[in-house]
Amino acid sequence: MATQDTTQLKQNILSIIQNNGPSLPIHIAKGTGLSMLFASAFLSELLSEKRIKISHLRVGSSPIYYLSGQEPQLEKYSNNLKSKEKDAFILLKEKKILNDSEQLPAIRVALRAIKDFAIPFQDKEEIFWRYLTAPILELKEEKEEIIPQTKLVINENESQKEQEIIEKEPKQSEKTKEKNLNKSEIKIKEKPVKKRPQKNSTPKKRNQTNKPNEKFFDVIKEYLLKKQIEITGIEGFSKDDLILKVKKENVESLLIAYSKKRIGEEEITKAYKKSQELNLNFTILSKGEPTKKLINFIEAIKHLENIEKIE
Repeated sequence: MATQDTTQLKQNILSIIQNNGPSLPIHIAKGTGLSMLFASAFLSELLSEKRIKISHLRVGSSPIYYLSGQEPQLEKYSNNLKSKEKDAFILLKEKKILNDSEQLPAIRVALRAIKDFAIPFQDKEEIFWRYLTAPILELKEEKEEIIPQTKLVINENESQKEQEIIEKEPKQSEKTKEKNLNKSEIKIKEKPVKKRPQKNSTPKKRNQTNKPNEKFFDVIKEYLLKKQIEITGIEGFSKDDLILKVKKENVESLLIAYSKKRIGEEEITKAYKKSQELNLNFTILSKGEPTKKLINFIEAIKHLENIEKIE
């Protein structure tokens, strides 16, 4: 991959999301000309910098990235919700507000799963759900129809309280209601799922020889951040190593990080050749300390003036 200015790349990604709305990594990859891996890496950085947000909803295995204020545009991905989640989504969008205790168990579970669209809030001891785009004033009128003569208290800081609300145990009255479910529903819940016989008990392992190690990339980024070292370019990224152009105090150099604990002459030679290509000094990182043998070899090379052939 050709070296590119990371600041400009990030700005390009933000512009794409600004213009196109909530986007998948594949959209970012196409818009920037990056590979999926690098696009995802830069999206991860922007997320950690709190410049973008990420959805709970998945399209396949990919999350959706969006800017603050673009939450309503996530509706266009609602077709990717699972069956019961989609039922809960449609019901909540139509009713705008739902009393948690009045819903069927399957819908209650689904409401907790569609966090991008269902906003929980609490009135006294009851949990309610409001649709993402429903205006608060409209909700107050709706609430009065559900519970006459009860003042609606909507939590303005819903994002901070959401987890606290949905993790609370159901009240005794709710447990009682669940016990009174008809027998056919209970039988369906308790019906064991038959496992299909497996032809081969030993799962096939996928070949991950050349798959880049994204977790290792995150570790290196965190290390460089602590050292106040800026990444200015990505020269190579594989399962075993990561080659970066970095800058500290306006001095650019090459950093080669190996994801193994022991490195030898081969790794040093590879790093040296790459540094010569780019005309940069280089630093090597690894997960372990170099062996005494390797340290002695490096010290010997420092004092070596030349190697001559005897004629």
